[in-house]
Amino acid sequence: MNRAGPSGAVDRAPPLPAPTATAHLLGVAGLLPFAAGAALIWWVDEALQPYAVLAFSAYSAVILSFLGGIHWGFAMRQGRPAVALLWWGVTPSLVAWLAVLLPAAALSLLLHGLMLWLCFAVDRRVYRAQGAAAWLPMRLRLTVVASLGCFVGAAGA
Repeated sequence: MNRAGPSGAVDRAPPLPAPTATAHLLGVAGLLPFAAGAALIWWVDEALQPYAVLAFSAYSAVILSFLGGIHWGFAMRQGRPAVALLWWGVTPSLVAWLAVLLPAAALSLLLHGLMLWLCFAVDRRVYRAQGAAAWLPMRLRLTVVASLGCFVGAAGA
């Protein structure tokens, strides 16, 4: 039976394969709402901007929830899941939900962008420990573009 270490690592966790071409394609497709959201905030009529911000913020929250859920997937591979994986798994969702509720649109998108980077920082450590290091280069590229969309959108809100 595998035992969880202090970092949420499973001793001798088998390495996961690198992302497939389909995973790359879907990852890039998932960036389209980040690009569209940032552009819409800058280009839509002022009366429609709150809707563009809400749509962008909601999508960002969904993606942050997805990133947290990956940690629950790692935990599920363990006989005794590391509690840190479970706690971190819900943290991005909760922070993103609070960000959606913020009355200041720019602050909401700024918080999403910062949270994307915090997720990546945590993932750099956890993915290696979980045998998923091959996914980190793609995660970095997706984080750069997604957070840039959030920051550009925040600047226009």
